[in-house]
Amino acid sequence: MLRLQTFGELRLTDEAGNAVGYPAKALLTMAYLFTCKGHALTRQEVAAFLWSDAEPDQAGLNLRKLISRIRQIDDSEAAPLKITSASIELQAHLLSVDVEIFDEAMPPMERLKASSGLLQRDFAGNVRSASKAIDSWIAREQRSHRVKFRQMLLEAAPSAQGADDYRTVSGAALQLLDQDPSDEPLRAILRALPGVADPDVLSLGDRQTRNDVVPAEVQNANRRETEPRPASSLPRLVLLPPTSQGSVVGLSLAGALIEDVTIELCALRNISIVAPHTAEQIRRDSDKAAVIARHSISYLLDTRLSGEGLYAQLVYFPTDEIIWATRFPMTAATLPTQRRLIAEHLSSSVADELARNEHARLSLEANPRCYHAYLVGASLMGKLTLPHIRRARAAFKEALKYDQDFSPAFTGLARTYTSEWLVTAQGNEELLGLAEQNALKAIERDDAFASGYRELGVTKLYLGDVDESMAALSHAEELSPHFADVIYSHADTLVHASRPKEALTKIQKAISLNPLSPDSYLWCAAGASYFLEQYDDAIAYVEAMKDKAPAHRIAAASCAMIGDRKRAQFYRQRAETLNPVFDVEKWLSVVPFKEQWQKDLYREGLLKAGF
Repeated sequence: MLRLQTFGELRLTDEAGNAVGYPAKALLTMAYLFTCKGHALTRQEVAAFLWSDAEPDQAGLNLRKLISRIRQIDDSEAAPLKITSASIELQAHLLSVDVEIFDEAMPPMERLKASSGLLQRDFAGNVRSASKAIDSWIAREQRSHRVKFRQMLLEAAPSAQGADDYRTVSGAALQLLDQDPSDEPLRAILRALPGVADPDVLSLGDRQTRNDVVPAEVQNANRRETEPRPASSLPRLVLLPPTSQGSVVGLSLAGALIEDVTIELCALRNISIVAPHTAEQIRRDSDKAAVIARHSISYLLDTRLSGEGLYAQLVYFPTDEIIWATRFPMTAATLPTQRRLIAEHLSSSVADELARNEHARLSLEANPRCYHAYLVGASLMGKLTLPHIRRARAAFKEALKYDQDFSPAFTGLARTYTSEWLVTAQGNEELLGLAEQNALKAIERDDAFASGYRELGVTKLYLGDVDESMAALSHAEELSPHFADVIYSHADTLVHASRPKEALTKIQKAISLNPLSPDSYLWCAAGASYFLEQYDDAIAYVEAMKDKAPAHRIAAASCAMIGDRKRAQFYRQRAETLNPVFDVEKWLSVVPFKEQWQKDLYREGLLKAGF
C-alpha cells in the first residue's frame, strides 16, 4: 500500500519507504481529494482549485498537461488517481494518509502523542502560495486539525500519568496556546500538572532540572497586564534554540535554558509565544525568513553559543532591526548555577523591550496586506540587480496603497533608488533626489525609526555631502545601536569619508551581529580593505559574496594591484558585460570620496585592470 504524507513535505512513498516520483501538483491533488466528500471531483473543479488565479481555458490546459505527466508515471488500475474524461478520483482504499490519525479509534493519550508529532510540522508545509483556493484550503484544514487536536487534549489530559504523559500534555497545550493564548481551559490543564509552583505559570511539570520560581519581573509584568487582546492582534515572539560555533561544551544546557525562558514567557497574556517544537523546526529550516513570515512572527530571539559565551539578540523581523543584544559569559562549570540568573535577565529584558516597542508597531499587524507587500519588497532587495530592485520598488509602492503612513515602505523605496544609482553607475541625480524625498517621508512619519535616518545618510553620501551623511547615520546608530544594517551603512560612509580603518572595524561589527551577512556587507568590507591596501583581504570578501556582480570592479582593481593580471581581466570582463558603457573618469567624478588620495588609488587599480 502507498502512503501519502501531508504534514511537512508532501510525499508519496511505497511500502519500502521509497519516494514515488509524482509531480508536486499531483500530490497536492491527492491531498485535496482526500479531504473532499467522496474523494472525487470534476476535472473543472480540480483545475479551478490548482489554478484559481488563471483563466478557465488556461487552467484546463494546465490540467491536461498534468494528467499527461501522471499517466506517463502510472496508468494502471492500481494508480492512486483514477482519471476519466469527466472526473478525477482518489482511490483512497489503495493508500494510507498520515492525517487519518486524527480520526483513528485508539486510547486518547496514544492518539494525542501520535497527532502531536504530526502537528510539529506544517500541513502541506512545502507548498508555497500558489493560488487563493490552495491557500484557503490549507488554512481551513489547519483550523480543523487544531480543533480535533484540542479535543484530543481535553480527552487525554485527565488520564495523564508519569513524566512522559505530562510532557505530551504540556507540549500539546503549548502548541495550541501558540495559536490562541487566551484559551483558559488549556491554561487550566497546565496549572493542574504536577510541579507548577505558581498557577499563572505554564511550565513542564516533569523537568527535574527546572527551578520553578518565576522571575519577579515576569510575575510583576503579568500582574500589570490588563484584559488580553484578541489572539489575532498579539505580537508573536519565537525564541530560537541556540546554535554553536565549532565544538562547544554546554549546548544542551543552553538549549534547556532557552526552553525555560520560552515557557516562562507564556505566562504573559499580551504576548504570543511560539512553542519550542515550532521554534526547533524554524531553526532547522533552510529558508527561515519565509517560515517566519508565513507564521506572522514579529520578533525573534536568536542565540548562539561559542567559547566566549551565549550571545542573544532580540530582532524585529520585518525590518531586521536588532532591538537588544548582549553576551553572557558561560562555561560548562558555571552554566548550571548561572542558568536561573540568565533566564531572569532574558525574561525581563524581552518582556520590557516588547512592551516598549510594540505600540509603535501595531499598525503593521493590523494591516496584513501592507505587511505582505513590504516583505515581498524586502526579500527582493537581497539581490542588487536591476530586475530585483525594480520589482522591490513596485512591492513597496503597493504596501503604501494599503497604508500611506507606513514608514518602512518609504525607507524601502529610498533604498531602491540609491541601489539603482549604484548598480547603473551613471551618476543619475534624479534617482538620488527620489531617494532623499522618500527618506524624509519615512522620518516624518516615524522619527524614532532608525531606518529613515539610515536611508537619509546613504543618500546624502551619494549626493556628496559626507558630513551630513555621517550626522544622519550617527543619529540612526544612537536610535538603534545593535541594528546591523545601520552599522553597515555607517561603515560605508566612513569608507567614503577617507576613514577606511574605522570603516573596517565597524563593518566587522555589523558582520558579527549578522553573521549570515548580505552581500552588501562584504562589498563594503572589500572597499575598506582596498583603501587600506589590503588587497588580498578585499578579494577574499568579494569571493565570499553570493552574487559578486556589484563588486566586479573592486575585485578587478584589487587583483591588478597585486599583479594578478589574469584574475583582474576576468573580473573586468564580467563588469564590462554588465555595464559596457562604464567610464572610469565619469564614475570617479560622481563617487563621493572626501580626500583625493582615494580617487587616485581607485583610479590606479581600475586603469591597471584595463578599464
